Amino acid sequence: MSLVVFFLLPGVHLLDLAGPAQVFSTAAGYGLPYRIAYVGEQEQVQSAQGLPLTARTEWPDLGADDLVMVPGWRAPTLRGGPQPGPATLERLRSHHAAGGTVASVCAGAEALGLAGLLDGRRCTTHHEHQDELATRHPRAIVVRDVLFTTDDRVVTSAGIASGIDLALHLLAVRHGAASAAQVARNMVVYARRNGHEPQASAMLRHRSHLDDTVHRVQDLIDARFAEQLPLARLASSVGVSERTLTRLFHRAADGLTPLRYQQMLRLERAEHLISHGATVEGAAREVGFEDARMLRRLRQRAPSARSGEAALN
Repeated sequence: MSLVVFFLLPGVHLLDLAGPAQVFSTAAGYGLPYRIAYVGEQEQVQSAQGLPLTARTEWPDLGADDLVMVPGWRAPTLRGGPQPGPATLERLRSHHAAGGTVASVCAGAEALGLAGLLDGRRCTTHHEHQDELATRHPRAIVVRDVLFTTDDRVVTSAGIASGIDLALHLLAVRHGAASAAQVARNMVVYARRNGHEPQASAMLRHRSHLDDTVHRVQDLIDARFAEQLPLARLASSVGVSERTLTRLFHRAADGLTPLRYQQMLRLERAEHLISHGATVEGAAREVGFEDARMLRRLRQRAPSARSGEAALN
């Protein structure tokens, strides 16, 4: 069981908090091992939108599998915003030093900077605060115009809705792209790409739509991509004709056919296996190809997929 601790400062933005919290809460509803806790330096924390929040003042025991996230707050400048106390900053440092992950949304990056966790690491924040973050923490490598960054278990996001993207990314890393896509679909949000690094997973790239018929077919392909899945079987599973399924899939999934989508999943899985020491022939068998010739042809056509998979792993 992983614990997700949100550290709340006065003026916290509700969506900075609620977006990621909803992601992990929804994931828990699907059986993934998450609990959520809210910690503050005082029991009552007033949000930027006027809704009072209640937090515990004692930190729970944390392990390496746990996540601490600092949502952003409303302030004209980082310097003029709320400042976490020394005990809180030490908590952030010690959790990261023990192997845990620390994340921020929007201005929450300032707390990580004050804890020294941005030194020498890539990070980002809301575009209105990027210049000040770079000035206040000159050893930080501030990356602009991205939704989120990850660097050595320090994860930062641009703010507001991008906190959802950050949380979905963490789910994909821990539990696979299919789990992240399932949560995104439940929340009716796009599983968006970072904007700086390639989004390596076809499950996330081609599920940013609202067509329930196509989603159900993709659910079947995601779960059984190594099997033979004739178009007739897929169409029958959702109660439409083969022609209708092809048309719906092409429109919703960026011009792909069901077969092409399945091949992309096979290719990505094969690249992962090869990067971990499998032979091309062994990887081909594992993902459902009768021999390695088709896998070799797909690899030659898609070098970007190989580089993206390497970046993800």
